[in-house]
Amino acid sequence: MLRLLMLSLLTLVAVAAFSWGAAAVAAEVISRSYKPRGEMVDIGGRRLRLVCEGPKGAQPVVWLEAGAFSGAADFAAIQQKLTARGLRSCAYDRAGMGYSEAGPAPRDGNAIVGDMARLMAASGERGPYVLMGHSMAGLYLRQFAASHPDQVVGLVLLDAVTPEMIERREASQFADRMRGLARLGAVAGSLGLTKPLYWWGDRIGLPAQGKAEKRRGFISGRQSRTAYVEVQSWRDAAEQAAAAGPLRPEWPVAVITAGPPSRAMAMWDEVRQAPARGSNAPMIEAVEKADHRTLLGLAYGDRAVAGVEHVLANAARPTS
Repeated sequence: MLRLLMLSLLTLVAVAAFSWGAAAVAAEVISRSYKPRGEMVDIGGRRLRLVCEGPKGAQPVVWLEAGAFSGAADFAAIQQKLTARGLRSCAYDRAGMGYSEAGPAPRDGNAIVGDMARLMAASGERGPYVLMGHSMAGLYLRQFAASHPDQVVGLVLLDAVTPEMIERREASQFADRMRGLARLGAVAGSLGLTKPLYWWGDRIGLPAQGKAEKRRGFISGRQSRTAYVEVQSWRDAAEQAAAAGPLRPEWPVAVITAGPPSRAMAMWDEVRQAPARGSNAPMIEAVEKADHRTLLGLAYGDRAVAGVEHVLANAARPTS
């Protein structure tokens, strides 16, 4: 009886292992069947993937910076919506993320902002730009704007982090938890354990091509390792952004957050909204039915576009 029980258990383990392996192989095959959007741009011995969409015209280009753990795929829905409004936008994969080639460590604010500036120069897309960033991208855009003010029209910040947020004890504890999760993700991704989870890789709500790119990145061991290196440098990136200086009050700033206002979030709203409150042309909006991810998707991405339109409308208007 015991022998039969052990044999049944081993059979179940073998079937589960085979199914997991088959799912991993299928995910890898499917993920490589999509041709990525955009082009590879040399920034001086390394190439980054750049996705520019929409017609070229008199309006400034919207430059998009993704948050942690991803790249240009996160903005596929918003780029589609911007194009429908006749606006041009450019998103890219940071070094080592998505389809971009790796860059030297550390991947802190200095490294990422330096790559961003070189990519802008090599892209052929004329500035100044409307800068849009999601989540941790708020740190990189703050540093870029303060150190390259001639390249800035205004900013759209989507559930974006500020350097002042990182200084709070609760944020430091959150960053510590994220480092642990990122380390686990790097190990699991490197061992191929995330591949069968391919079909759960998009929780933003992206159009088909963006969905495929997001899912491919989700199961990429290289991307998970790079994301971990970035997470390790969050505090340094916050300090570098703060040291670069504040945003200029003449820049229109739209701050768009996910979820309804609440007492629990009041402390965070204070620091998240500060960039807009310091602007002569602020826009502050909470998208109550969205979450941190779906704020970028097809369902709620129109609010990000509204932020861009606010910046464009107020950038052309003299401030008092």
